[in-house]
Amino acid sequence: MSKIGRKPIIIDGIQVEVKGQEVHYKGSRDTGVYLLPDELSAHLEDNKLFITAAKKEEQMARKHVRSINRIWGLHRALLAGKIRGAAQEFTKEIQIVGLGYKVVVFGKKLVFSLGYSHKIDFDLPKGVSVDIDRSGQKLTVKSTNKFLVGQVCSEIKSLRRPEPYKGTGIKLSTEEIRRKAGKTKASAA
Repeated sequence: MSKIGRKPIIIDGIQVEVKGQEVHYKGSRDTGVYLLPDELSAHLEDNKLFITAAKKEEQMARKHVRSINRIWGLHRALLAGKIRGAAQEFTKEIQIVGLGYKVVVFGKKLVFSLGYSHKIDFDLPKGVSVDIDRSGQKLTVKSTNKFLVGQVCSEIKSLRRPEPYKGTGIKLSTEEIRRKAGKTKASAA
């Protein structure tokens, strides 16, 4: 039995309806349909959604049980992320470190000044919003799609990776940059 797959998904404040292999969900932020593979089934009990294997484990071969356990945990985690995103947005914070490094918003486009000879334009995908503080060095990326938040943050970070000597660049607020010691002058003996 899958350790992650057998955990229930708590659905407080979200309307969930199971129609065969389709799980329909509707929350305050998002609505959608999640399609489960044929090997899995879903059912509701006491404000919790359970994902189970369609066949009993005793009826399946050992190899087949392993492959079901893999997709069982995966689909449970993906569905839990979709349902959680329907209730509240996922957020990640990004910090820009460096003198003169900043970002400005123009509609659905971010314009970065990162110490290059040119400014960098970054188009935001549909469904993602960004809040920027007054200094232009702290961004908050928000979306109902967890994958999209991570993807946008990764693409923004790739514009200027943090360097280990001065610590300048773009990083997540939870990240810690390992600093290296610079060159030291040898004493004349």
